[in-house]
Amino acid sequence: MDVTSKLVRLFQVEKQIRGLRSRLDSAERFLAEQTRELAALDAKRSTVENQVKSLAVTASDSEGEMKRLDARIASIREQMNTAQTNKQYQAFLVEVNNFKTDRDKAETAALEAMAKVEEARKQLEELQKAREQRDQVRKVAAAERDTRHQEIQTRLNELEGQRQGLAQNVPPEAMTMLTMLLKSRGEEAMAPVQVHDRKRHEYTCGACQMSIPIEAVSALLSKGSLTKCVSCQCILFLDEEATRALQPPAARSAKR
Repeated sequence: MDVTSKLVRLFQVEKQIRGLRSRLDSAERFLAEQTRELAALDAKRSTVENQVKSLAVTASDSEGEMKRLDARIASIREQMNTAQTNKQYQAFLVEVNNFKTDRDKAETAALEAMAKVEEARKQLEELQKAREQRDQVRKVAAAERDTRHQEIQTRLNELEGQRQGLAQNVPPEAMTMLTMLLKSRGEEAMAPVQVHDRKRHEYTCGACQMSIPIEAVSALLSKGSLTKCVSCQCILFLDEEATRALQPPAARSAKR
């Protein structure tokens, strides 16, 4: 078996492995995405919970300030009842009015904080619902990932074993070339020759669709020599369709 044929067999197994891994990777990516979304919701919920605690403290402090001011106002009013002069009475009155102003500010702060607490609690309820929904999606994603892993892993192990065995029969320099092309071009590391017109010697690369010289096709047909596309540098090979198309008409008729 020539080197190109050996590479084609190895490449076909490699494509199957990549296809299976792609299915596993897509399931893993979807699961990871759901996990990130869940973590983001948890982080947002934690932030809102801290806001609720902070606002509750603010409301409590403002209510405490209101009680302190109420007590102070009540005390001053008692003193107003025992005022000896009008001047003294007016001074107490000014002080009471000032405390009332401070109390109004404290009451406003308490009411605003309590309103924000209610809004934050509603937001927490919405976040909790969103989290429950996202958690269900994540569970489905985890189950899908596990199912795919169970379905694919055995076949993947078999193919990886085949690849290892086939790779041992490929010359080191050819193996290095294929490995580099797989990294840079993926499933276009190798491509079939496309025969458009045998008589006019019109051939193109199955990957980039650029023209292939007749010498390259002849080398593949006669010796299976390691041949690269001059345009995209992928490794070329002849599949069954191209091989049939390159045969003389008499040979094709005899096979029928």
